[in-house]
Amino acid sequence: MKTGLIILAAGSSSRLGRPKQLIEIQGVNLIEKAITETQKSQVEALVVVLGWNPELIKTGFEPDQIPFVINENWEQGMASSMQTGLQFLIQNENPDQVILMLCDQPFVDAPLLNQLISEKEKSGKGIVACSYSNTLGVPAIFDQKYFEDMLSLKGSEGAKKVIVKNISDVFALDFPLGAVDLDTEADLDRLKNWKL
Repeated sequence: MKTGLIILAAGSSSRLGRPKQLIEIQGVNLIEKAITETQKSQVEALVVVLGWNPELIKTGFEPDQIPFVINENWEQGMASSMQTGLQFLIQNENPDQVILMLCDQPFVDAPLLNQLISEKEKSGKGIVACSYSNTLGVPAIFDQKYFEDMLSLKGSEGAKKVIVKNISDVFALDFPLGAVDLDTEADLDRLKNWKL
C-alpha cells in the first residue's frame, strides 16, 4: 500500500494576525516540523498545499526539495485546498491511501502517522481518524475508495464530512493532543507550557 500525505498550509491565519506556518516552536517553524515528521514516517509521497502569500510561506521550507502546490482558490475554504493536494498526489504518485494533516497541530509526529497507517491495516477499516475533544478529525487516513467523496466536497466542508458519512468504516485513534492547534496568541501562550 502506497501512502501519500497532504500538509494543509494554505490559510491566512486571520485570527492570529501573522502566518502560523512560520511560527517557531523550539527553533523549528510549524511547516518545517510537519514536513520533517512526515519524512521520518512510513509515508512515501508528500505534498504541501500553499495558498495565502505562497512566496512568504515558502521561506519556511526547502521548496526546491519538497513537492508543493498552490491553491489559487484557498479562500473558498478547506475543501479546495485538500482537493488541490489530493489531485496532485493522484496525478503524480498514484497512492492507495492518503493522510490529511494540518501544519498547526504541533503534537503530530512520525509515530502518530505510522500508527494511522498500521491501524488502518489492522482494523480493515477504510478510514482511521484521530479522536479528541469528543470529535473525530485530522490527522486522518483515507483509503483510495474515498478519494471521489473527498474531491466532491465544497467550500468550507472538510474531510470530517466524509468521516461522519462513513462512520461504520472508521477506526477512531485516541489522540487527545490533536485538540491543540494554534489559531490565536492565547493558543501560542498555552503551548509554551507544553513539552513538545
